[in-house]
Amino acid sequence: MQEQDIVDFFREALWLSVEMIAPMMIAALVTGLIIGLLQALTSVQETTLTFAPKLAVILIVFVLNVGTMGRMLKLFFETRVLPFIWGG
Repeated sequence: MQEQDIVDFFREALWLSVEMIAPMMIAALVTGLIIGLLQALTSVQETTLTFAPKLAVILIVFVLNVGTMGRMLKLFFETRVLPFIWGG
């Protein structure tokens, strides 16, 4: 196993984590922007008003994507982790 193989393995693992978290982060960003605009328009500055909707949206997106994320992890484990462990 060469150093480049290890670097490639961890690069792929980091990229997989970015792909898995991206839908939740984008949903939180859009929700935060919408809530921020509503707060600016109504002059309501309540901290829980931004936190609670973002948390709810993140949980909804997570529940909707958990199957896809599981398949992505399974594929990564079968194609990269097991061969990495076995030395292939």
